Formats: sequence, C-alpha cells, structure tokens
Amino acid sequence: MTTNTNTTDNHYILKKLLAKPWRAGIAAVVTAMVLGNPAAAQDRTLTLDEAIKLGVENSKTLKYSQSKIDRAVTQYNQAKDQALPTGSASFMYSRAQIPANRLDLGPDASFSLPKSANANLGIVSVEEVIYGGGRLRYAKESTDLLIQVAKLDADKDKEQIALNVVNAYYNLYKVLQSKRVVEQNLKAIDQQIHQAQRFFDQGIVTRNDVLRFQLQRSNVELNGIELESNRKVINYSLDILLGLPESTQINIDQITNNSLQVAPLASYLDTALTDRQELRTIDLRTRVAETNIKNVQANKLPTVAATAGLYYVNASANPFPNSGKFITPLTAGLALNWNFGSLWSNKNKVAEARVQREQTVIEKGITVDNVKTEVNQNYQNYLTSVNKIKLLETSIEQATENNRILTSKYANSTASATDRADAETLLYQAQINLELAKADAVLAYYNLLKATGKLTK
Repeated sequence: MTTNTNTTDNHYILKKLLAKPWRAGIAAVVTAMVLGNPAAAQDRTLTLDEAIKLGVENSKTLKYSQSKIDRAVTQYNQAKDQALPTGSASFMYSRAQIPANRLDLGPDASFSLPKSANANLGIVSVEEVIYGGGRLRYAKESTDLLIQVAKLDADKDKEQIALNVVNAYYNLYKVLQSKRVVEQNLKAIDQQIHQAQRFFDQGIVTRNDVLRFQLQRSNVELNGIELESNRKVINYSLDILLGLPESTQINIDQITNNSLQVAPLASYLDTALTDRQELRTIDLRTRVAETNIKNVQANKLPTVAATAGLYYVNASANPFPNSGKFITPLTAGLALNWNFGSLWSNKNKVAEARVQREQTVIEKGITVDNVKTEVNQNYQNYLTSVNKIKLLETSIEQATENNRILTSKYANSTASATDRADAETLLYQAQINLELAKADAVLAYYNLLKATGKLTK
C-alpha cells in the first residue's frame, strides 16, 4: 500500500509541474529523479591525447596494416632462403622379369641374361648457385623495399586514424559546448519569463509578451533536443572508434582554445613534400620498379651452379649394403644453364617493366599536386577560422551590449517583448557560433598537420 501511495503522489507532483509549459525542462529532470535510471551509463573523461592513444591501440585497420608488414617480412625471408643450397634425396627399388633373356649375335657372340634382376638406386644431391645473373640479389632488394612500403602504409593509416579521432572528439566538444550555451540561455529566458509574468500580474505588459518569451524558450529547448540526439550519435561512434564499451558516456577534458601559431605556407609545403607517407611510398615503389627491370633483364643471363652427388647402386634384392653387392659413386662438378631463347622472348617483359616505372613517376607528379592543394586548403581554412573567431568575438560584444540595452528598455517599458527576445536570441546564436568556430579552428589546424604528415609525430 505504501508503494502505491508513493507512486500516486509522484505522478500527482509530475502532473502539477507539467501543467506549466515553461517548467517542462524542470519536469523532465524531476521525472528522471523520481522514476530513476537503472541503465545509467558509465562516464569517462578523456583528453585528446588519451583519445588518440586509445584509437590507435584499438584500431582494427592498424592491426590489419601490421599483418601486411608481417607478410612482407616473411616474403623477404623467403627471398633470402633462395640463396641457400638446394638438396634432394631419393631411393628407388625395381625388379625386372626377362622372359626372353638370350641374345644371339653370331656364332661367337651369344649370351644369356638372367630370368630376373633386382636394382636398388639411391641418390643424394646438393646444388649451390654460384652465379644467377643477380636474380637472388634483386629479389631480396625488391622484398626489402616492399617491407618499407608496408611500414609507410601503416604510418599513413595511423595518421588517418588519429585524424578520425580528432574529428570525432571535437565534434563531440562542439555539441557539448552548444548544449552548455543552451542551458545558460534557458536560465536567462526563465528569468525573463518570471519578470514578464510579474509585469503581467501588475498590468504593465500583455499576456502576449509572456507567451513570446515562452515560445522563445520552446525554440531553445527544441534546439537542445536536437543537440542531445547529435551527442548520442557522436558519442556512440567515438566509443566504437576508441574501443570503449558502447554505453560509455564520454566527457571532454578542458580544452584551451588559444590561437595556435602557424608558420608560412611554404614551410608546410616543404614539410609535406618531405614527410608525406604517400610520396615516400611512391619513391619506394619507383625503386621496386627499377629493381624489377634489372631482374627481368637478368633472365637473359646464364646461371652457374656447383653440384655434388652421392649414388648408391645395389643389384641384389636386399636393399641394405652387403659387401661386394653395391657401388657408391661420388660426383662433383659445375652446371651451366643458359636459356638463350630469352634473348628474343624477354624484350617485351623488359618494356612492360619500364612502363610500370614510368607510371610510378607520373603518379608521383599527380600526388605532389594533390598534396600541395590539400596543404593550401587546410592552411587557408585555419586562417579563415581564426579570422572568423575574431569577428564573432566582436559580434558577441555587440550582441551583449544590445541585449543589455534592450533589457533595460524592456524593464522601463520602452521596448517590446519581441525586441527583447530577439536581442537575447542574437546573443545566444553568437555564443554558439563562437564555440563552433573555436572548435573548427582547432580541427583545421589538426587537418593541416595531417596534410603535412606530422599529426602523430
């Protein structure tokens, strides 16, 4: 019975609170307090550096990149293994039945073979390439370069992951700052509603003035609902990106939005052309293509190998050595192999390898142009964001002064409720725009670092 009474009382309290539209926000808070929130999420405050570290450590993309490095290392080891001696061993037993075993070659040249014969043949051979036209050396050089390419690709992926974290982190920051501004403005509007209600009770203003402020509050609350929805979406995405439990509510550590000093554009262009992973990767691929040309040309050259062999020949049915029943010849020598047909069949392969090299040179030129364009765009975006902050700071000063004047005029009944609400709306919008511009400036700066290849260095 006690539980039912408490529940009835709670619902009655909520109903009374909801009866006044301008107290809807307070009613929502009370609802959460009365009914409780059993599925409360875990809060976690993160700095940007902590977020980047988590993103890099838990990135599936980077784990895949590491697997490509491991694969390139195994390919390099395989290329080194090709320089080792090759060896083989075999053993064969055979039995021959000879039904027609007599050969008659003349009166004095006739002989008979046995009706059957056994043969055991064992061979052990070792071969070491002395000269292979440079093929083994070129194979090792090529695979070593591919290891470096895989590492640079991993570095590029790391830069992109870090930038994704930065973007998500500051997008969440922008939403949280906007929500803070909304909360501040709701408090200010509540004061205006209270003042307008008091003036209405005194007969100084009309009911329409009170409704005008209540409408303004509803619009701000609607904006707050949209911001909360955006916060949940961004927060969830950031949880996934950082490898955190999906119910974690991320709080942004205090961020100082001091203007970050930038060097001249030429400095960033020089850094990008030196450090961008894409350009360094293309340089390595060009070297791989040059090595491939040499490797294809080496196919026209002969190979020289040292060989050694051990033979075991046993003509008895017993495969195991028995005195007088087997022989063991030993051989050693040099083997020369030359496929001279490659002199005329290899030229088109060489031409293809040279075309591949030219493609990497052209690709670098295209990538250089793209990198320059990207650096310049991010540089100009940052400067634009900084200038926008200065203008918005000025506009806030103007909106604040305008709001102060109209507050005074409204209190003295020399300004309408509409003018008063519009002045407050302008100030509210300017405050949000400033917070967004500050975050956009930092994002533009980090994008500039990414464009130069220095974000994680």
